[in-house]
Amino acid sequence: MIAAIFEYEFLQNAFLTGMIIGIIAPLLGVYIVVRRLSLIADALSHVTLAGIAASLLLEKKLTGFSGVNPVYMGMAFSVTGSVFIEKLRSVYKHYQELAIPIILSGGTGLSVIFISLADGFNSDLFGYLFGSVSAVSREDLWLIIIISVIIIAIIVSLYKELFLLSFDEEHAQASGIPVKIVHFIFIVMVALVIASSMRIVGILLVSALMTLPVAASMRIAKGFKQTILLSVIFGEVSVLGGLFLAYYLDLAPGGTIVIIAVLILLVTILLKKVKTSRPAKV
Repeated sequence: MIAAIFEYEFLQNAFLTGMIIGIIAPLLGVYIVVRRLSLIADALSHVTLAGIAASLLLEKKLTGFSGVNPVYMGMAFSVTGSVFIEKLRSVYKHYQELAIPIILSGGTGLSVIFISLADGFNSDLFGYLFGSVSAVSREDLWLIIIISVIIIAIIVSLYKELFLLSFDEEHAQASGIPVKIVHFIFIVMVALVIASSMRIVGILLVSALMTLPVAASMRIAKGFKQTILLSVIFGEVSVLGGLFLAYYLDLAPGGTIVIIAVLILLVTILLKKVKTSRPAKV
């Protein structure tokens, strides 16, 4: 595959895009897991699917939409879904987690409607669902590069605010941090990562890449920063290993990436169990 990467542009696109996603998805995933918002990635991925299906439907029905990258509409739907989640969290102040299944259900319903109007699944939509190495274009690569630069810059500049917000929202608010603004920025970042990652991992599997490496790192990490570092490492191993397996076994990359992430999680759980079962030295 190494030789093929230098020969074929689509493999270069997939390899570089995968490396970037392997960094930013677990990076945001740490904050998602710590804040107990793991299902938010699932909700926004279903909303993104609705946007992709709507774009493919418009492309089929209207000639003016031919050639338009469906990622853009998927991204627009995902960001809109994140805004609605924020609005619903303010409506259900004592049951804020209810906003996530509401948006997930709405996204799923819209997806089914748009897919049925487009006369069912096609090969393009299947690639968005489960990921496709050959579908990653140079345009997708540049898009993920721009998004990743913005996200990393925001996380670095708002590290203290995001850290306090993740562990103690009340203390963050008492400290003068604009909690609503910071959370809104955070959820929009999650929406952008989900929408831009679907070419490689697939819409239905992208949430796994944001949570499984984090779950694995939390078993062996000794602090928050180490959790972030290990999550990124596990994410990179999952993505690159999944791409290699997908290339040689002719499989959808999303599935192989997730399976490797699951195996890493099982290994860390086993290591933690072995470590805790050892008798203490006298």
